[in-house]
Amino acid sequence: MRKEYYKLVRDRIPEIITKNGLNYEIVTLNETEYRQALRQKLIEEAGETAEANEQNLVTELADLYEVIDAVMMSYGITRELVILEQVKRREDRGGFEERIMLLWTE
Repeated sequence: MRKEYYKLVRDRIPEIITKNGLNYEIVTLNETEYRQALRQKLIEEAGETAEANEQNLVTELADLYEVIDAVMMSYGITRELVILEQVKRREDRGGFEERIMLLWTE
């Protein structure tokens, strides 16, 4: 039975599909399409990470990091730049160590 996906997949997925004896169709995205697909993949992986149980959390975080790395590479963003921005944001707004949940403002 045919199943539709229309989503970005890892580079070895076609090889794995072939090893499982299945047929498939793929396309190679241009840079604009690729960047949009990466952004959609971020949402997908973030959702899977949010729903992961404790046993799968590390795997889902690894998948999320893989997509983040691909986004950074696509846009020419270095880890150093992201870490510097993270430090700046933490200094300006704090981290999450105090477990504060905002309930309302007036």
